[in-house]
Amino acid sequence: MNRRKFLTGVGTASGIALAGCTGGPTESGGDGGDGGSTPTSTPESTEAEATPTESGEGMGNETETDAETATSTSSDPINVGMVYATGGLGDGSFNDQAQQGIQQAESDLDISYNDAQPGSVSEFSNFQQQFASSTDPTYELICCIGFLQESALSETAPDFPDQRFMIVDSAVDAENVASYVFAEEEGSYLVGQLAGMLTTREFSAGAGSTTPDSTSVGFVGGVESPLIQKFQAGYEAGVAAANGDVEVQTSYVGDFNAPTAGREAALAMYNSGADVVYHAAGNTGTGVFQAAQEQGKFAIGVDRDQSITKESFADVILASMVKRVDTAVYSSVEAVVNDSFDGGSTTALGLDDEGISVAYGQQLGSEIPSEVTDAIAESRQSIIDGDTSVPTDPSNV
Repeated sequence: MNRRKFLTGVGTASGIALAGCTGGPTESGGDGGDGGSTPTSTPESTEAEATPTESGEGMGNETETDAETATSTSSDPINVGMVYATGGLGDGSFNDQAQQGIQQAESDLDISYNDAQPGSVSEFSNFQQQFASSTDPTYELICCIGFLQESALSETAPDFPDQRFMIVDSAVDAENVASYVFAEEEGSYLVGQLAGMLTTREFSAGAGSTTPDSTSVGFVGGVESPLIQKFQAGYEAGVAAANGDVEVQTSYVGDFNAPTAGREAALAMYNSGADVVYHAAGNTGTGVFQAAQEQGKFAIGVDRDQSITKESFADVILASMVKRVDTAVYSSVEAVVNDSFDGGSTTALGLDDEGISVAYGQQLGSEIPSEVTDAIAESRQSIIDGDTSVPTDPSNV
């Protein structure tokens, strides 16, 4: 039964950016938005449901209505509302990874879901409240994707104390909110080590090549914030661990859905000698990949294996720092299905539980020297064992 309705804010998209469970999504293979309008429709099902009001318009014998309600409720699936990061689906990264989790939950757990795709940060509160206020259907869980939803949810959650929420990439202190955060710095450290080791040697693969005497790499961020700075800090620390003489160029474009700005930022870095640029910028990162192809250099993706989700750039994508947002979404839905939702909790996911990982590029991964991949594998284990501490603030690198 297809009960999904896509909800979008009117306006120009511009915008933002393994818990223990049985089953769950398997990895296979985005964020942005501006426009201060109100939603075009309310979060509700696209198909009529068997409810008491359909046969009797809410009138009639009270006992019969109660019996009908019990029968209807027992057969109806759990409903989940998805409020994505601004910019919506199709980014091949953050939002799409979240969607993969809810789609897997729909398949495995017999739930139904509806999507909301805000056009700007100002619309988060509106969509959260629409889902929470809905009675046809009633949403047993509302998933809020992205750290920019924290402020709105901190205000929405207390107003709907009986509504269950989850949020990705931030922690909201409320008894009806389950929070999921990630150790982005850990995976970023590993891809930083990769970039640092490759820029100091002669390496060619696919459409890219390094210039060993330049020893420079880059980082392109979306909106500068403590969360994205975790990516930057880990990356810079990994580069430094590989070779302390390697320069890291950094640029924040202020947007998660601005490929042109991402391209310009990356081009400036490549033209200044960078061999590899890593992005934590949602769909802005598409521009980084474009620049890498134009300059015959390399790039590193984020959130999903972008050599798959952005296949046309697979010849320049060395690896991706994969962040299992899909598993966070799936786990929260599974908890509701199993009546084990843990409101007020914060679940931290990192390398040790495969909430964070590195996926080498489908086309270029096999070309990376084993000396490099072996060193990265050793660093991964060292981080898991607690022998290597990774900073979360660039000022501490």
